[in-house]
Amino acid sequence: MRRLGNDMRISDGLEMLELEMKLGGRSMMIHPVIINDKDDWTLIDTGMPGLAIDILSYVEKAGFSKKPLRAVILTHQDIDHIGGFPGFLDDSGEAPFDVYAHADDRNTIDGKAGLLKFPSENLAAELASVPDDVRKQYENTFIRPSKPTVTQLMTDGMTLPMGGGLTVIHTPGHTPGHVSLYHHASKTLIASDALVIHNGELQPSSPYSTVNMDQALQSLEKFTPFDIETVVCYHGGLMRGNINEKIAALIASQSPIS
Repeated sequence: MRRLGNDMRISDGLEMLELEMKLGGRSMMIHPVIINDKDDWTLIDTGMPGLAIDILSYVEKAGFSKKPLRAVILTHQDIDHIGGFPGFLDDSGEAPFDVYAHADDRNTIDGKAGLLKFPSENLAAELASVPDDVRKQYENTFIRPSKPTVTQLMTDGMTLPMGGGLTVIHTPGHTPGHVSLYHHASKTLIASDALVIHNGELQPSSPYSTVNMDQALQSLEKFTPFDIETVVCYHGGLMRGNINEKIAALIASQSPIS
């Protein structure tokens, strides 16, 4: 796991990780987020299969491994967001914490439907490249589950209690159940894949990995009511300064000229 420098800690109790992810022969960095509360901690997205060990290593080094994991928030169904989840289960395969997801992606996360954008042959090849125990954990959780994974459904506009208040913003398009999250205490938008940072610029979700691009662009308008000082993109990392203006410019650039 490669750590960021001064940008690792976004604010008190809110931390961004930088992990190396490999998929289909390509390597890229991804950015799960941890909310470190007084008595517990919450993880937002889990990386690829096998990456739980890197996240737990960071938790250990950061000094809050003795606190319980309160919840895992899965912003959507893509494998680079849910794949590491089984690594947080206990030895009996149980999740002694809540698992949050949106209803529109729940069937995939519960193992009742396949990954929307990842064909079964690609998944088989990916699982063949990881250690047997990681593969078996994934299969037992998402392919042949004995019970559902999701314990709590997120709905648009609801506020989760972690970090002093975390508002759910349903931002469909990238997937039907994609959500972003707004951390009120630090005025941080955790955009997941609704936004990306590429070559230092804030951009919409990539059309190559988005189910409904028109819907994804429309979802950007849902960020406008929030006062955003910082944005964390799962692909691209952290950006500060004039975020609302940058999002407004993205929306304007996609609007038809009358």
